[in-house]
Amino acid sequence: MKKFYFSFLLCAFVTQLFAQTKTITTTEVIAAPEKANYQMAARFSPSKLRKMIYSTAVDAHWLRNSNRFWYQYETPNGKNWYIVDPAGRNKKQLFDPATLAAEITLIIRDPFDKQNLPIENLKFSDDEKSITFEIKSTIDEVKPDRKDKKAADSLQKKIFKFQYDLSNNKLTELKDYKRPKAKPSWGAVAPDSSAIIFTRNYNLYWMDKANYIKAIKNEEDSTIVEHQLTKEGVKYYAFGSDGSGENNEEVIKNDKKRRRAFVLWSPDSKYFVIQRTDSRKVKDLWVINSVSSGRPTLETYKYQMPGEAEAPIDEIWLFDFAAKTGKKLNVSAFKDQSLNVYSRPALNKERDVEFRPAIWLGDNSKFYMGRTSRDLKRIDICVVDVKSGAIKPVIEERFNTYVEVQRPGLVNGGKELIHWSERDGWGHYYLFDENGKLKNQITKGAFHCEEIINIDEKNRVLYFTANGKEPKEDPYYLHLYRVNFDGSGLKLLNAGDFDHQVSMSDDGKFFVDNYSRVNTVPKTTLYDNSGNKILELETSDLSLLMAAGYKFPEPFKVKADDGVTDLYGVMYKPFNFDQNKKYPVIEYVYPGPQTEAVNKAFGRSMDRVDRLAQLGYIVITVGNRGGHPARSKWYHTYGYGNLRDYGLADKKAAIEQLADRYSYIDANKVGITGHSGGGFMSTAAMLVYPDFFKVAVSAAGNHDNSIYNRWWSEKHHGVKEIVSLKGDTTFKYSIDKNPDLAKNLKGHLLLMHGDVDNNVHPANSIRVANALIKANKRFDFMIVPGQRHSFGDMTEYMFWRLADYFNNYLLGDFSRSEEVNMTEMDKEVERKN
Repeated sequence: MKKFYFSFLLCAFVTQLFAQTKTITTTEVIAAPEKANYQMAARFSPSKLRKMIYSTAVDAHWLRNSNRFWYQYETPNGKNWYIVDPAGRNKKQLFDPATLAAEITLIIRDPFDKQNLPIENLKFSDDEKSITFEIKSTIDEVKPDRKDKKAADSLQKKIFKFQYDLSNNKLTELKDYKRPKAKPSWGAVAPDSSAIIFTRNYNLYWMDKANYIKAIKNEEDSTIVEHQLTKEGVKYYAFGSDGSGENNEEVIKNDKKRRRAFVLWSPDSKYFVIQRTDSRKVKDLWVINSVSSGRPTLETYKYQMPGEAEAPIDEIWLFDFAAKTGKKLNVSAFKDQSLNVYSRPALNKERDVEFRPAIWLGDNSKFYMGRTSRDLKRIDICVVDVKSGAIKPVIEERFNTYVEVQRPGLVNGGKELIHWSERDGWGHYYLFDENGKLKNQITKGAFHCEEIINIDEKNRVLYFTANGKEPKEDPYYLHLYRVNFDGSGLKLLNAGDFDHQVSMSDDGKFFVDNYSRVNTVPKTTLYDNSGNKILELETSDLSLLMAAGYKFPEPFKVKADDGVTDLYGVMYKPFNFDQNKKYPVIEYVYPGPQTEAVNKAFGRSMDRVDRLAQLGYIVITVGNRGGHPARSKWYHTYGYGNLRDYGLADKKAAIEQLADRYSYIDANKVGITGHSGGGFMSTAAMLVYPDFFKVAVSAAGNHDNSIYNRWWSEKHHGVKEIVSLKGDTTFKYSIDKNPDLAKNLKGHLLLMHGDVDNNVHPANSIRVANALIKANKRFDFMIVPGQRHSFGDMTEYMFWRLADYFNNYLLGDFSRSEEVNMTEMDKEVERKN
């Protein structure tokens, strides 16, 4: 009786308590928390996707002596190698894989078949009549130049090299083959191969070809002869690499070794140019690797923060190699200016050439460079006369926010220049004469030109990519166009409502077009330069992916918070989606301004979107005003002067509109996540809109942009140049920061940061943690040991911790996160002992 009476009172009390906010009956059943679908998310891990998604694009290797190309394409049935002749309008296999596998098996005595044929380093002969390639065998051999042949790592697998005659299908083993050592990364080889420039102990040295060949075989060969070019180089004011990015132990070990010099040669090999930077007064920054072998190691590097007076001083040095003399050029124009020398564009037909010298943009008598003011509102494109060293500004760009330019396209050796500019509010091409006089605007209109693909000087035709030109398409979809230099004859060459990536032959006659959307199977087509279809090349085989349950995401369009600007995004759903259910929503974000985290084409990277949705969420990505340079200059610079908050209202507005549009989106359960700028933005969202965003996982965020690097922060937020009455120039920088708003936190926040992140220093997240502690807020913080900005080999682990956090606080599911073992990762580990 007493037990019944107590139960009755407890029931009445609970009923009364809930009645204060909601009227219920004592028999009402409250739904249990939704369980996260860990199994489905594990099914689409990066390691599993590699076994379901194979080739999604044709990677064309254009040949040097014709406009033919070859490519390798993989499907679930194995790899095939093709040669394509655009002029002959045909495509055929380079060889029959089954027959070739059998012949190789007979020679090597290792089993191969057409689905398992590990060809490496395939190259065409100079006459394009045969190919060579390598096959790694299971045969052990002693590594060359190995002093201790009994050491545990003294063995390697023998490499066999073969030649295959394309005319008669004859395979020949090239006997006694020893794979040559890779050319040292430090060697800047002259175009005529006569000399090699490098850096040692902060100064320039050179050696001839014969000694370079010795160095390739053995860098420690005591008979190598090298010659010193400069003597004034010192640490942080070096000619070439000064060991930046090395820890204290590596610096001691490498300081006397050869390092890369980063020079650009003249085409005739008589001169070279190098950019030298004096960073001695720039303040130091440090990271400590606590998990390095032995003692923790310190990495010290120069790092200028926004507004700091101690700036690096850029110089350009021009060397007369024959005379073995160099001089610093007088390039002064702006205080704390940045300099760059333009390199010659790489030719597509040179991609398989082992020797590719770095050559300046220009000819034997001149080269082109750029100089930018610290406030980035002024950029000069200049030409340098090699004989005199005189600098002449050719094109000047000025703007009230920041200016961006691209490498100019040269016509007839620089008699004319094709210049990209946003001077009319859109990215367009302009034609200038060699003295910088504007001849005419080549492209114009409300669209964005992206990149010069080819310049046909003879016919005066420019081939370029652009987006936003085609009506009724997502304005980010890229297309290829041609236009005459005078602006006439603009023509779309690869129509289709897709995002397109192209590779054009160097003669400009044909191009390969890879295209897809996030919700279509990738395809590849070959066209001529008038847009006529030559061949359908490939359609990706996604059959294994689809069999695993994959479903394409859904593109959408909403309005920005201003109710006017169109924003474009993608929605990812669980593959077992039920439209009658309510799903929490997670927004994966990156604020820009250099890019938005919104996929336009099908891709194999799914961790932060498709895969995250499988746990039981609607995941969205969407652009925001100020997020991307591929639209108008107004759109791109919308956040100028407001770098913390500019994109947040649009992210919130997008979710609200989608929740109104779709009943399955629960706008009361909103999560947000991102990495780097997205880590910064996701935390800012929690603090600026604390009643809307409920959970955030913020990875490697630049939460305090006053301590992020000067170039990104000052460019996109703005820095004020102040000139005193005496003519002295200083710079003033002020910005809102996430720690300033720590008191606003209401939801659940997880911070992640690599402890040796030398891009976005871990101090950014630590300062948020400090402010939250002082504001008496509960939050979570994970240091990622020994990892840089991208988390490296701990990326998969951090994905599951991110998943746990959202599952805990959006779904209310703590079932897996309370387990010690990471079951989803443990299942993939081979236990051999």
